[in-house]
Amino acid sequence: ETFTTLTSRDDIGILLINQHVADMIRPQLNEYTQPIPTILEIPSKEHPYDPEKDIVMQRVNMILGIGS
Repeated sequence: ETFTTLTSRDDIGILLINQHVADMIRPQLNEYTQPIPTILEIPSKEHPYDPEKDIVMQRVNMILGIGS
């Protein structure tokens, strides 16, 4: 609910979200295609960062022809 509210606001350009929290709403993140606000997944001290889960990194790799 909070993700939907924040992504529909026009006064937010970037949303920072810890990757372990992003995993909780992964289906919503995978369906989200708007450029603004941009969603950036960041690591936390308690949870390791996995770039293979990061939707932005997946899209960059796809554009560069590095991954699927």
